[in-house]
Amino acid sequence: MKKFGLLCFCLTAILLAGCGKEKEDAQPDKGIDEAKIQIETSQGEESGQEEESQEPQPEAGQVVSYLTGEYVPEAIGRRRPIAVMLNNAKEGCPQSGIANAGVVYEAPTEGDITRLMGIFEDYDQLEKIGSMRSCRDYYIHYAQEFDSIYVHYGQAVYALPYLEQDFIHNINGISSVGDQVFYRTSDRKAPHNAYTSYQGIQTGIGLLGYDQNYGADYQGHYQFAVPGEEVTLTNPSPAQTVKLDCYSVNHPWFEYDAASGKYNRFQYGEAQIDELTGQQLQYDNIILEYASYQPYDENGYLNIDTTSGGQGKFITRGQAEDISWRKDSEWGVTRYYDGNGQEIQLNTGKTWVCIILNDKTSQITIA
Repeated sequence: MKKFGLLCFCLTAILLAGCGKEKEDAQPDKGIDEAKIQIETSQGEESGQEEESQEPQPEAGQVVSYLTGEYVPEAIGRRRPIAVMLNNAKEGCPQSGIANAGVVYEAPTEGDITRLMGIFEDYDQLEKIGSMRSCRDYYIHYAQEFDSIYVHYGQAVYALPYLEQDFIHNINGISSVGDQVFYRTSDRKAPHNAYTSYQGIQTGIGLLGYDQNYGADYQGHYQFAVPGEEVTLTNPSPAQTVKLDCYSVNHPWFEYDAASGKYNRFQYGEAQIDELTGQQLQYDNIILEYASYQPYDENGYLNIDTTSGGQGKFITRGQAEDISWRKDSEWGVTRYYDGNGQEIQLNTGKTWVCIILNDKTSQITIA
């Protein structure tokens, strides 16, 4: 009996040991499966992160710019911009600081010379902006669409009734603060040698007591695509080159650069550059806004209609489409609509707006 009991004990121990070994052998299989799941999950998460990273994400303290639709520091993107009148006569070129303007307006003045207005939000590092020229009344309306502080050196008589209104915040080179805001250089002859700077403009804003915060009801101007996405035109046609012989003095044109997705700007037979950088000006969007007008007098001053609406073209990424424009009030924002009546979206980046007199639209070539 003792031998039989001992034998039973040994057999039981062996069986228990075998069962234990089977359990131990099963554990590694379970561990491999769990590791495999963790690796696959990790790879899936990484893949998702890569897809998300294709769309630019704002950094802390950034907002979407009202001028370009891009992410910019809040201190810049929520500070009222400046709208600066820039000389575009050949004697005043190249301009300094113009490359920093998120939006540029070009419109004819008397003698069919065009004048430019740059809308700047990022100009803190600029010690030279210009050369500066005088105001025309229609530019005041365009500047107000961005809730900007309007910076100019003098004005035509027809602009005075507007500039005298309290809600038109402007810094004038011939005003009492002019000497503290503007300066003249010796490399060009007057009137092509008046300039300003970030510090000068900030001095003028302080002296005149202007608020640099956007108005509480300001909602921006343009509708932009989401950063990282591209605009699709509803009825596109090719737009590799845009020639504007409607401006008979500077004969400007744009050429599309597929590598950058931008339009290079030319005028006076050569590339238009920023004097400070030496680089050619480039733009993501071009808007041609056709406007009716009447002459103010025999001197050629123009009364351009900024409110009644009209037709135009929107040009981006090598394509163009017909648009219409309208405003809901004299000082409201101009809205642009495609052929389906939907407000257009712009690609993120800089925009050049050309105001075209409606009897000169035949002198535009887009191909």
